[in-house]
Amino acid sequence: VQLQASGGGLVEPGGSLRLSCAASGNIFSIRNWGWYRQAPGKQRELVATIISTSSTTYADSVKGRFTISRASAKNTVYLQMNSLKPDDTAVYYCNVETIDYPYWGQGTQVTVSS
Repeated sequence: VQLQASGGGLVEPGGSLRLSCAASGNIFSIRNWGWYRQAPGKQRELVATIISTSSTTYADSVKGRFTISRASAKNTVYLQMNSLKPDDTAVYYCNVETIDYPYWGQGTQVTVSS
């Protein structure tokens, strides 16, 4: 499975961004999708997950602000991020869990700053 993440950038506090993660290869082996993030000097942390197209989980720090969704026909998962805060600044990674291994995208930088 190959993952291509995109959509990061620089945004002011309170702004919005939408990240995308497109999968290719053996997509039928994918069981669930997730977004993780890693801020400088911190460990990578789970942001959100989605199973199928409707079962979702979120980190407490992003509940009510971020929404994960999946366009199954496009083999793509999105992370809509609203009301962004400086603490959301990190490299965001797309992840999928398959029947065999986890796979990771290359990471996309999100910077929230005025």
